[in-house]
Amino acid sequence: MFQSFFLDHPRRVGETYWGHARTAGSFGLRMVGGGIACIIHGLLPNCFVKTGSTTVRTLYGEMQPRSDRAAGMVPPPQFLPEYEI
Repeated sequence: MFQSFFLDHPRRVGETYWGHARTAGSFGLRMVGGGIACIIHGLLPNCFVKTGSTTVRTLYGEMQPRSDRAAGMVPPPQFLPEYEI
């Protein structure tokens, strides 16, 4: 159960648990930042004019190859575990 809950998905995308946590955390923080910029832009239209759309495009560009790999469309990179449980 531990392995299926914590390790199966990261391994499917060719990452370690901590590597996946770092990547997901990075995406999440950038989404929050882009969302805050959009809220401010809604209130002050001259501020953060392109920040939200730039954030979305950037994240999509980074996510798409990862999604293709997770869907099995691209073989995952060789997985070398940091540790074995």
